Amino acid sequence: MSAIVKRTRIGKGQSSTAARQWGKPIELPDGMWERISRKAYELWEQRGRQEGNALRDWLDAEEIVMEEIHEARE
Repeated sequence: MSAIVKRTRIGKGQSSTAARQWGKPIELPDGMWERISRKAYELWEQRGRQEGNALRDWLDAEEIVMEEIHEARE
């Protein structure tokens, strides 16, 4: 099975937000990377240490940590 990749043409003088973002990584506040990493590890353990879900664990961890930060600010 082959993967299908959708590509968008960007004309001269145009730019794409996604294209610009690939050039420079997003800077996270101090301690945020570690906090998300710990949460992703916790999720991996809770899900039975299943391989192949690292991205899902990381994205879920990001959502949880951001939600915790948002709730703490209220």
